[in-house]
Amino acid sequence: MAVQLHTPEGMFQPVPYHHVATGTGTRHVHVAGQIARDADGRSIAPGDLAGQVEQALRNVARGLAGAGAGFADVIRLRFFVTQWHPDRYGDLLAGIDRVADELGLPQPWPPVSLIGVEILFEPDVLVEIEAYAVLD
Repeated sequence: MAVQLHTPEGMFQPVPYHHVATGTGTRHVHVAGQIARDADGRSIAPGDLAGQVEQALRNVARGLAGAGAGFADVIRLRFFVTQWHPDRYGDLLAGIDRVADELGLPQPWPPVSLIGVEILFEPDVLVEIEAYAVLD
């Protein structure tokens, strides 16, 4: 397998992700930030962070699949969330949980960052998700 995920002893736990990922493949896949839009550009789940996380992750999965990859190949995820506050964490996790089995999201996740931002792409966009994968 091209990706090995682990958390060395002494690193902060519990968290729902691994702190370290090692990629040994020769093909690198970068999926640009995905938002809650369908193939026709229509907004999905306006005002609903959990619903937008679901759609953005589905779009990430499509991008990965288009390059012959899946979430098992992901070495890093990056979430950008507008107007972030810890009170929104439950909605973020709910969106992830709703599609975890459908998309084959590993548990724990690969290394992940959540970055709070003022605004994204357009005012109705609450979340954008990027992925980086490595393939043999």
